[in-house]
Amino acid sequence: MENRIGNLFKGDKGIWTVFLFLCLISIIEVFSASSTLTYKTHNYIGPLIYHTTMILAGLVVMIITLNIPCRYFKLMTPILLIITYATLLWVLIGGESINGANRVIQLPGFTFQPSEIAKGTMVLATAQVLSAMQREDGSGADPLAMKYVLFLVVPSVVLIGMENLSTALLLFGVVFIMMFIGRIPKEQMGKLMGVCVLLAALFLVLVFSVATLDKEGQQLEQAQATGVEMVAKPAKSDRSMWDKFTHRFWTWKNRIVNKDKQKNVSAEEYKVTDKNYQVTHANLAIASSGIIGKGPGNSLERDYLPQAFSDFIFAIIIEEMGLIGAIAVVFLYIILLFRGARIAGRCENNFPAFLVMGLVLLLVIQAAINMCVAVDFGIVTGQPLPLISKGGTSTIVNCAYIGVILSVSRSAKRRDLSSQPVKS
Repeated sequence: MENRIGNLFKGDKGIWTVFLFLCLISIIEVFSASSTLTYKTHNYIGPLIYHTTMILAGLVVMIITLNIPCRYFKLMTPILLIITYATLLWVLIGGESINGANRVIQLPGFTFQPSEIAKGTMVLATAQVLSAMQREDGSGADPLAMKYVLFLVVPSVVLIGMENLSTALLLFGVVFIMMFIGRIPKEQMGKLMGVCVLLAALFLVLVFSVATLDKEGQQLEQAQATGVEMVAKPAKSDRSMWDKFTHRFWTWKNRIVNKDKQKNVSAEEYKVTDKNYQVTHANLAIASSGIIGKGPGNSLERDYLPQAFSDFIFAIIIEEMGLIGAIAVVFLYIILLFRGARIAGRCENNFPAFLVMGLVLLLVIQAAINMCVAVDFGIVTGQPLPLISKGGTSTIVNCAYIGVILSVSRSAKRRDLSSQPVKS
């Protein structure tokens, strides 16, 4: 019996421990933070059952993935690239619109978010290119490696960025760090950074010049100000191509402009303001937490935060578990980062090392963005907290990422054992 359990939980025990703790926190806090859903549906156990089912489904996917030898992930890259670009085009043309952005594809019984698959696919493709283009003398990657990586990644970043800019920037940032780890020539990295800064400046000028609020935009702004989530609906087909390209500009502009509007206001005005609604109540949740918090299930601000179970769940964790709980969650992601780096360092080949570091960075940087937004240290992005926030596609895909990391850790462990001297 013990052998069967041991065979089931293969791979790095540190990664397994972090994963199980994050899942436990997720089930408790999502159930607590789903008060708005339970009020609307009058089904108090439904959100817990749904989220637990998603975690169990993700666990099954993770166990299947960790039993796949690392070399087979290379063979999956062309298929995943085709699926990624096909679904990204599909969601732009015929996807479902939630809060003014086409991000999901409606399938029988569930919705599918192509950007989640795209992130892992681009990390996988980048790892494969970087590993294949390493020079034999060990001096780093061939200069052509950056061109191949950008050729694969940039189109997906553009497609994702048209509806979900924060995810596109997250993906490109992770790929950029992977190229640095993969020892792309410094001159090329410097030029790429300069081009990125120039494009960012031009993009901001374009956003602030073109951004306008149409009727739909005004309705959405009012809904966000009062904490109401607009229901999913099919994308408008009567928009011109220019409107389809620029319809998110006003959202990005308002998030930048409204970032500092809450400063220097009285406490009474702060409590009732409709500006930066979510950030306001997230700050109130954090301010009322203390060292040990109010205890699981005792949050007050969960009833006001429309995304308490997703984008702002870290604020609810702090309110209920206090500073100690917040530090514990941060510490879990730090452990994940260091265990991933250790696994990558033990890899004999470049591909699994780059793959592990890319996936770990994807999870940890997304977590850092979510936590910074929750504590009002960044612009609202809509990024969920990996392995904790309520989700469907994101939960299962993140579990698959952990499965890949565990798969690599198994082969790295065998390498360590084979390199040990034989005792006489």
